[in-house]
Amino acid sequence: MGGQRIGYIRVSTLDQNHERQLEGVELDRTFIDHASGKDTSRPELEFLLSFVRAGDSVIVHSMDRLARNLDDLRHLVQILTSQDVAVEFLKEHLVFTGNDSPMAKLMLSVMGAFAEFERELLKERQREGIVLAKERGVYRGRKRSLTPDATSEILHRIARGEAKARLAKEYGISRETLYQYLNDAKLAQTR
Repeated sequence: MGGQRIGYIRVSTLDQNHERQLEGVELDRTFIDHASGKDTSRPELEFLLSFVRAGDSVIVHSMDRLARNLDDLRHLVQILTSQDVAVEFLKEHLVFTGNDSPMAKLMLSVMGAFAEFERELLKERQREGIVLAKERGVYRGRKRSLTPDATSEILHRIARGEAKARLAKEYGISRETLYQYLNDAKLAQTR
């Protein structure tokens, strides 16, 4: 019996549609991360890495879904292929097995470098757009996650001893965002 076909999907936010990434691909198991690709510290990716076995194939829509930079991409492919796990990127039509030719290794590096370059160009255009919007006076920044009333309610509930992690989950924000609101409230009180 051959190994399992395991899908890996990554979307940056909870409201992004992950279904189109491996739509129509027959898989035995799928791991889905709702996380940034800025590093490899993602819960479902870590679970996938501990789950795969020799003979399995990991199927990913495109290289940028697995990693945003070339170093992370090479590292993850090397980890998987060293365990005799094949890695297949559908968009790029590339498969890596660990017994790859020098040309295949070059293609991984070139395609990964292009993906990283494209991401950096996108970030640069975004920064330039923000600067121009600020100059025109139309940039307002990111929309606040919580209303002032919700922030006040959270502060009162924390003062009564409710768990911050549970409140963050209830309000649909990360704990980091909750702590930022708490810090903002402390700064406002000292003014």
